[in-house]
Amino acid sequence: MQLKRVVITGIGVVTPLGNSIGSFIEGLETGRSAVRFMEEWTKYIGMRSHVAAPAELKDEKKIPRQSRRSMGRMSIFAVQAAEQALADSEIAPAGLSSGRTGCVIGSTMGSSRSINDVFEMMLPDRDLTKLPSTMFFQCMSHTASANVAQYLGLTGYIAATAAACASGLQAVGAGYDLIRLGRQDIILCGGAEELHPTVTGSFDVLFATSAKYNQTPQKTPRPFDKERDGLVCGEGSGILVLEEYEHAIKRNAKIYAEITGYSTCGSGSHMSQSDKRSMIKCMNEALQNAQMTPEKIDYINAHATGTPQGDTEEAGAIKEIFGDAVPVSSLKGHIGHTLGASGAIELIASLLMMEKNIIYPTLNLDEVSPDCAGLNHITKPVAKEVSTILKNCFAFGGINASLVCRKI
Repeated sequence: MQLKRVVITGIGVVTPLGNSIGSFIEGLETGRSAVRFMEEWTKYIGMRSHVAAPAELKDEKKIPRQSRRSMGRMSIFAVQAAEQALADSEIAPAGLSSGRTGCVIGSTMGSSRSINDVFEMMLPDRDLTKLPSTMFFQCMSHTASANVAQYLGLTGYIAATAAACASGLQAVGAGYDLIRLGRQDIILCGGAEELHPTVTGSFDVLFATSAKYNQTPQKTPRPFDKERDGLVCGEGSGILVLEEYEHAIKRNAKIYAEITGYSTCGSGSHMSQSDKRSMIKCMNEALQNAQMTPEKIDYINAHATGTPQGDTEEAGAIKEIFGDAVPVSSLKGHIGHTLGASGAIELIASLLMMEKNIIYPTLNLDEVSPDCAGLNHITKPVAKEVSTILKNCFAFGGINASLVCRKI
């Protein structure tokens, strides 16, 4: 069968740097860090990391209460980002219930705050009568996707990816496959996540978080840096409108880029440790799917969270395929690691770099670690023609995802 072409025609974000595309990009352009000291987290016994990159929950009451009751914090973020993306795409609302428009939105889990609240309300008396009737809809693993679909009246393909830090990029990949196979004309896809001490705590007990910059929060995380000591959790949502090419052309839509290649794979080797070999496989398969050679890539947006082992493995994988020929940067120093939302939020930033022909640097990369050397690390904004990009996401569970986009 003839596979269809897939393009991106709308984008929307809620991020630690602001709740719009404009504020997000302004934060990146001015080199701002959204990481701050979380004083309220100091009460948790054994918590080493007291830094995070929170987003602002604002204007949530614009969502009618009847719809909002089933939404946790991250579902509200997802709805707000989806509304922005739809407005940006200029898709007529009447077409959303045609059955040819769906959504795929990923997250690490359901609303972490709501899950915590369930147990605080129910225990120690084990009294289920204390639970609100809508609480389950906030806690379920597909809460962001389901809430966006219900709020917008989508009747097409509705799904959720749940692969930790690869969730958002896997959602974009799933949307890409659905459209190129002819199953849908339009897919809203991306990721959403919310902060909670239990989320940072789950990384903290694995010694994967940044803990030595609690008093100087804007100095962390430090992707690829010699003094990096772990990740910093963030929150927010990134939503993209994917559309079949001819469908977009017919309505004269603005096109940010065409998705030309995608791959996702597992390492099969370790639950929590990144794996260079499988990263290389994933990136190479995405390039092959795009029918593109490494020298055709103009920019790589790295996953690079600031963990000692993860950054080493990713740097080694990129070096083996691309050497030092392709500019590389990570946005985690600006917004922390937004987990299931990171792939979508950072892909959106990469698309805007492509549009503006500028590459934003890796914040806090003051001295490249010897084990991350040999790449074209970007430490200051660089004006450059960017026609093709590769976006990486690598998650716990040994899950890898890579996506290739190009200007058309």
